[in-house]
Amino acid sequence: MSVGFVMPRNIGGTLLKLFFLSLIVGVVLSALDVKPESLLGAIGGTAEGIFNALVDALEWAVPFVLIGAVVVIPVWLILAALRHARRR
Repeated sequence: MSVGFVMPRNIGGTLLKLFFLSLIVGVVLSALDVKPESLLGAIGGTAEGIFNALVDALEWAVPFVLIGAVVVIPVWLILAALRHARRR
C-alpha cells in the first residue's frame, strides 16, 4: 500500500466536474455582486488574523513551557534512569 497522493482514476471527469461546479458558483456569486478581489482580500485578512493569533498564542505559551521543562525534564530523566536500572 503506497502512502501519499493518489490520482483519481478518471482525472478528466473530475476536472470537468470541478469546472462546471466553479462555473455555477461563479455565476451565483456574481449575481450576489461578489467580486473576486473582495473575496480574496477577505480570505487574506482571515489568514493573516489566524497567523497573528497563532503567533500570539506561541509568544504566551513558550515561556511557560520553558519554565515547566526546567523541572519536568530532569525529573523525567531521573525516573527513566531508575526504571532502566531496575530492569538490569
